[in-house]
Amino acid sequence: MAQSLATQHGGDPSPLDTTGLCLLSLDGGGVRGLSSLYILKDLMARLNHQRQSDGLARVKPCEVFDLIGGTSTGGLIAIMLGRLEMDVDACMAAYSELMKAVFKEESSWLPVSWSGKLKARFDSAKLRSAVDDVIASSGASTTDAFNDNKARGCHTFVCATAKETAGVTRLRSYTLPSGSHIPATICEAALATSAATGFFDPVSIGARQFVDGALGANNPVDEVEGEAANIWSSNTGDLKPLVKCFISIGTGNPGKKALEDNIVKFLSKSLVGIATQTEETEKKFIARWAKHYDEKRFFRFNVDQGLQDVGLAEYKEQGKMEAATDEYLQHQAQKFRVRDCVENLQQKQNKTELSFALLISEHTMRCLTQQYRTRNVHWMIPRPVNSLFTGRSELIERIHNALRNNDPGTTKQKRLVITGIGGIGKSEVCLQVADLMRDDFWGVFWVDVGSPSTAKNSFFGIAKALGSSAESVEESLQALASTKDRWLLVLDNADDPEVDYAAYIPSGNQGAVIVTSRVHECSQHSTLPAEALEGLDEEHSTQLLLKAARMPEEFWQSCEKQAQAIVALLGSHTLALIQAGTYIAEGYCQLDQYAEKYKRLRKRLLRHYPKQQQSRYQHVYATFEASIAVLNDSKEGVGQDALDLLGVISMLHSGVLPLRLFRDAWRGARHVLETGGAKTDKMDALGGWHVSQLPEVLDGQADEWDDYRLNKASALLVSLSLVARHRSDNLDGLSMHPLAHAWAKDRLGSEQQQAAWVGAGCILALSRGELETWQVYERQLRPHVQSFLSPSVEAMFSFGPLGTMLPILLECGWALNTMREDSRLESLLEGIYRVFQIAPLDPSREHIVIWDLAARNLRYMGQARQAVALLEHVVKVKQTIIAEKHPSRLVSERALAHLQSISKS
Repeated sequence: MAQSLATQHGGDPSPLDTTGLCLLSLDGGGVRGLSSLYILKDLMARLNHQRQSDGLARVKPCEVFDLIGGTSTGGLIAIMLGRLEMDVDACMAAYSELMKAVFKEESSWLPVSWSGKLKARFDSAKLRSAVDDVIASSGASTTDAFNDNKARGCHTFVCATAKETAGVTRLRSYTLPSGSHIPATICEAALATSAATGFFDPVSIGARQFVDGALGANNPVDEVEGEAANIWSSNTGDLKPLVKCFISIGTGNPGKKALEDNIVKFLSKSLVGIATQTEETEKKFIARWAKHYDEKRFFRFNVDQGLQDVGLAEYKEQGKMEAATDEYLQHQAQKFRVRDCVENLQQKQNKTELSFALLISEHTMRCLTQQYRTRNVHWMIPRPVNSLFTGRSELIERIHNALRNNDPGTTKQKRLVITGIGGIGKSEVCLQVADLMRDDFWGVFWVDVGSPSTAKNSFFGIAKALGSSAESVEESLQALASTKDRWLLVLDNADDPEVDYAAYIPSGNQGAVIVTSRVHECSQHSTLPAEALEGLDEEHSTQLLLKAARMPEEFWQSCEKQAQAIVALLGSHTLALIQAGTYIAEGYCQLDQYAEKYKRLRKRLLRHYPKQQQSRYQHVYATFEASIAVLNDSKEGVGQDALDLLGVISMLHSGVLPLRLFRDAWRGARHVLETGGAKTDKMDALGGWHVSQLPEVLDGQADEWDDYRLNKASALLVSLSLVARHRSDNLDGLSMHPLAHAWAKDRLGSEQQQAAWVGAGCILALSRGELETWQVYERQLRPHVQSFLSPSVEAMFSFGPLGTMLPILLECGWALNTMREDSRLESLLEGIYRVFQIAPLDPSREHIVIWDLAARNLRYMGQARQAVALLEHVVKVKQTIIAEKHPSRLVSERALAHLQSISKS
């Protein structure tokens, strides 16, 4: 059953669930009204069975439904159930007797009199007598008013057709302030609604005459809707939010034959019109109430096969009607609908007061207020908005409006691609939009798709937050696509023209996606007009520069010309302006000196790096180089420490690098020196050479760990906006803008790059002794290991002697093994085989450390038999050359035992 707004979003229980309107509409159809009663009997029997299981008393329809309306014989049933408050069994018995008494014998076989007027086929006096008997058997008086001004929980009305105007009139058991009141008795109301033209005489109530309501509303569902709106939502006419369960029950598909009860062509056409009107009313009403139908709050039950041969007056066909209805209810589709309907009715606890609309309105306002405060559940954004952000208000408003407008009829997912050169501010725009629209989305997620590893890590993080145990990007995407609440996904750094980033876009139209890219062709993924981001206009560029330079606003006008000159030099590039402003703010030059310094440094950049194809980014690169000049001129060695640290980071990934890794590398260095690692001849042993390759900022030779130099170097890089520092309860690390990261690597010559790569590798390898860090920060460290191993294996071995490079790569290999980067590890091992010219699966004693790792990889690659054989050989060799209690030997033996047990099972 459809949940209320509050229920969906964790608010207070909705009064709609327990007190919402339950409405019952009953079609006309002569004796086939028994089919309606069979359906209602099934619903009530299931409802009462469940209530008794819950220890609750049985209920009658008048105790469940707030309004019952009917036409013709459906009107008779409505009166019996609602005004006379019968249960379904009593109603069925009374209805059967009434049909038998009325239709047993025709009073005339001629449809018209000799004067040409229509004659009643059946005795109207018998109908009145039968109705009186039903009223009396219920305990009421035959002279009781239909509306006796007594308050009842169930409102009842019937439809009759005014003979004078052919308009539908509603006869009510209650009073409406704005409605007409016709003082009918119960009997008169019953006769008026069932006085079928050609079957019974018209009925007079006062000066008015009425005929069968079926001529105007044989399917009275529209009348029930209108009447309920008059009672409970007369001020607004908006009934739908108040309706908990609306049931419309037909009398079965009559076909054409059953309508041929009169030989007069005019009358025959009228009866055909009744059937057509019934079907058309059903279709149109379901279309208007489609949301309630889909949410299991509107139900239409009508036997579609088996009643075509049952005429309006054929009371003897009771067995046939029961069989056809039972067959209809046993169909699987109807079983589900009946189940859903009963589950809905089961929650009804209270009668719906006339003030219910106000109650719903107050509850909705409370829920909306609560949602506004707490709607956003998931906020997975990497960093806060930049306090220097300037301009682009029209762009952000345009994006905001495009993503906010949520047309329920749309079938397209809202996707926006923002293109532009690196550092122009694409990511910052996304941060602003995400922050602005936080309360518009249940979840706001950010994925760096700059590399497969970072994308994978981010999607796994999203899946985990959603409670999914996804083991692939595809499963993570499915977890996000399956959520029923609105979400926003930012795919940042989609910059590789060879990658199809559609693979990272979840399906469904419940969410919205923003993609940032340097590649214009990426715009094809946009379902909204793509945004090509250019530099800021001169005014906002100038403001950004002066903000970054921390220039007091009262001085902006006086130094506007100097600032505009810098803006022109830097091409209004956002990141370049921030870098330039930061450089000035740190006191390395005055605002009016920067342009000259920039020109000089730019020439040097282009002269020394002619092959870097940096024309597209030359403004930013030159600005970065200005910061390098500051580092070179720095005193007390902190500048060199910062340069060394910058070089190491450039060999890894641009994402957050935990600073604990540097401490762990120092600890690993101390362990190597204290255990004489420098003298070992083991192939996988880290030795004194590796300690000597650590950046001096770590001071691997020191007796105690001191992070003073590391923090000073980090602070200097942060102050120049070359890196960003991230501090939280469980993480302290450094990251770089992707463009700055690319520059930091490109600025190094080949020998400098090799030295920086070796230094980074020694940090990774020596820190592996502290496995806790690698376990806690596996998600953050994964992309760093992958980036470090991005050169070819042959290239990596060329950076130093084979014997010193192998331990670094093996430690990285063990990290890949733990991270289950099986394919990447397999590729690394194949490269090692080539370099050492050894044959896979033909283990030699001197290469036992390689085969130990290879065996674990084989296991994860699904080659268990080969893995067991190789590991058996490794263990056998270790048992001959390594002490019995040595950790390396014990680990391999345990791994073999575990693998053998798995293979046997």
